[in-house]
Amino acid sequence: MQKNGTTRTLHTVKDADGAVTSRVRRTVLPSGLRVVTEQMAGSRSASIGVWVAVGSRDETPALHGCSHFLEHLLFKGTPERSAMDISVALDAVGGEFNAFTTKEYTVFHARVLDEDLPTAVDVLGDMVTASTITEADVEAERDVILDEIAMHDDDPDDVVHNLFAHQAWGDTPLGRPIAGTEASITAMTRAQIHRFYVRHYRPDNMVVSVAGNVDHATVVRQVRKAFGRGGFLDGEAAPAPSEQSEKARRVHPGESRTVRPQEQVNLVLGVKGITRTDPRRYALGVLNTALGGGTSSRLFQEVRELRGLAYSVYSFATHHADAGVVGVSVGCLPGKYDAVLETVRNELAKVAADGLTAEELERGKGQLKGGLVLGLEDSGSRMSRLGKVELIHDELLTIDEVVARIEAVTLEDVALLAKELFTQPELLAVVGPTAG
Repeated sequence: MQKNGTTRTLHTVKDADGAVTSRVRRTVLPSGLRVVTEQMAGSRSASIGVWVAVGSRDETPALHGCSHFLEHLLFKGTPERSAMDISVALDAVGGEFNAFTTKEYTVFHARVLDEDLPTAVDVLGDMVTASTITEADVEAERDVILDEIAMHDDDPDDVVHNLFAHQAWGDTPLGRPIAGTEASITAMTRAQIHRFYVRHYRPDNMVVSVAGNVDHATVVRQVRKAFGRGGFLDGEAAPAPSEQSEKARRVHPGESRTVRPQEQVNLVLGVKGITRTDPRRYALGVLNTALGGGTSSRLFQEVRELRGLAYSVYSFATHHADAGVVGVSVGCLPGKYDAVLETVRNELAKVAADGLTAEELERGKGQLKGGLVLGLEDSGSRMSRLGKVELIHDELLTIDEVVARIEAVTLEDVALLAKELFTQPELLAVVGPTAG
């Protein structure tokens, strides 16, 4: 653990001629705010993200949806800027600007030309540390969020995945939808939201990640200025919270069904998975890719290409600090539901019994490595990797180190994991006209 008030160089990558192509540095301010940058040779853009370690799993039932509500409200204005000022500041320089909330963190991010990074740092710092959260803004944004919830309720894919999470973890923060419900959002007060803001938006609960054509020392100075408003960075960091268990919490096997008068049936079939720190996550990545990660995968070939049972079919693995699920998502015509379910179950049983073939293993590795490397060619992707790793993982690996871990996965690794996972009791969520 790096001491507060210090700076470290985490990684330096050089080309064959000895020129630096990438350098990652981290500064931990006395307040506990972490600033992590990656200098990317040849880039003309810069991306910044403010990562806050709070999400929907940190909410009580009375505050269900508060993290997402607050994400919206931080765009509404500060003592220095109106909502229009915030939008204009980045639109005027052609910047991309947005935010999102997950079950474990909230992120505010921007991508701009390198010369406009000071503007992006200042706007984000102002928003995150000095939002006014007025009563009028709360009431106006409440209706926007209720519309967003209604929109998600009209999307059967969103509905079935929310139903699957609820089947897995029940009426707990992990089992509830991120945006909240109509009842919880309607009942939430400005005072509740503001208390949540003050409690969780602290320097020691945040990471600022920046990637692109940047200088680390300059970025740290910009962050100190932008985030120092109103004494936000004054004082020492609070003691670190106790770590969550790395043992995956149990899930609740069984079925959940919701009747919807729609043309398709949407289903998710899955089992308990592994946590995000489990060393077997690289083997699971290869297994998931070979099983349902592309058009050459087993599930796509068997369900769509050979049998014509569905247009969309894919597998997924979801990891949390202390929980995980692995599943298969399919949308099909009602008359093909039984055949789809039987086919998916058969494929999971086959991989549990026999693992993957050598060809599937290599193809899965190649697809996983290619997606990783190609996905990190722009500053926004690099910024996201830095922020997420710093916020929720213990170590920052170089791309070569991650590729090496993928390459090290063996047929035996995958076979043992597949047998453990797909012989467990299953969870099934179904939304559509055949449900009953």
